[in-house]
Amino acid sequence: MIFSGVQLQKVARDAASTLEYVSRGHPFTPHLEVWKVRDKVFLIVTDDDPDLQIITVKVDPHYADALRRDHESITPGRYLDKDHWISVGEGSGVTKRLVEDLVRGSHDLAAGGQMGRRS
Repeated sequence: MIFSGVQLQKVARDAASTLEYVSRGHPFTPHLEVWKVRDKVFLIVTDDDPDLQIITVKVDPHYADALRRDHESITPGRYLDKDHWISVGEGSGVTKRLVEDLVRGSHDLAAGGQMGRRS
């Protein structure tokens, strides 16, 4: 079963909302929901194109390369540094677990690895 863009974004929001020191808003445009950990962006949920519902997260550049190679629907980060950010859309291999792991990992990278998840 392939995750729809709406499902992917819901899972990302749900995962982000369980993490510590998180805020969210729309500082750039109403169509970009920006999630931050202590004022550092770790997740962007993009709703500006109904046919392209994606999330963008921060990742290690080597992991980003592997993800882009293995998943057609994972591309260089939209709007951000193409080495450290990826955008994830619906597609084969994009699972709930992958999305949750990417959101948590992005949170940890943005926070400098000094924050954990709430229990």
